[in-house]
Amino acid sequence: MYQGYYGFSRAPFALTPNTELFHGLPPHYEAIQMVISAIDMGEGVMKVSGEVGSGKTMVCRMLINQLQDKVELIYLPNPVLSGDELKQAIARELGIEPSDTVSLVDSIQSELLSLHAGGKRVVALIDEAQALSDEALETLRLFGNLETEEKKLLQLVLLGQPELDERLAQHRLRQFRQRITFSAGLRPLNQAEVVAYIRYRISSCDAQADIFSLDKCKVVWKASRGIPRLINQICHKALLLAFYSQSKIVTNAHLFTAIHDTGDACKPKFKSPVIWGWRNV
Repeated sequence: MYQGYYGFSRAPFALTPNTELFHGLPPHYEAIQMVISAIDMGEGVMKVSGEVGSGKTMVCRMLINQLQDKVELIYLPNPVLSGDELKQAIARELGIEPSDTVSLVDSIQSELLSLHAGGKRVVALIDEAQALSDEALETLRLFGNLETEEKKLLQLVLLGQPELDERLAQHRLRQFRQRITFSAGLRPLNQAEVVAYIRYRISSCDAQADIFSLDKCKVVWKASRGIPRLINQICHKALLLAFYSQSKIVTNAHLFTAIHDTGDACKPKFKSPVIWGWRNV
């Protein structure tokens, strides 16, 4: 709606992750590099965790883009599966026809060995991994045991919310936990990173970065607590309000209203740029 008015070539703050707008800020860049380096070293299981809206799906899509030409990639975006369903999903990704559970595992191992013999590394990316059942985690652990004398036949990358860390800390899951060799956490962006994030997104969409002044970017950081999804929501709503009022810049009033319309944002009490009077709810 406001794209033409501000000269955006595309939506700068859409909630759907767009890898063309990826800005390699430290939390996400370091997680991506950790996973890629661990895969190159032949590690078996890696984990990336972060709060809701912290950018896990963007990290996952960037990993897909960077890995798809180098490895045989298995992508499981919906891990709410039983152990047997997980085996079926992995088999489908490998192009194996469904069969009974026992022979299916043998077929998967045979295909992994064949890919390994052809010099192909196989990597499974599992998004929203906090939703994995204990049975599914045990299935993954057993698949992680498939190896030659030198290399793992299947490398696993788990991406999930902090609940994944809490589950893996349980005593009954210690066997799987001990197989995780590298982990990364997606922390919230700091103030300077939020400023860079907003300005990069605007300039990447071919508009003028001064739509949001430095002070306004700092307000977005405070309200969003550095969570990219909240940053996008607040900025999108503020731009809509500025467009409705035919303003070429986002004002305090636009931000105040946008923040109060964003459920999980830290709310200001006043519109003053000096004393916003922040509260958490």
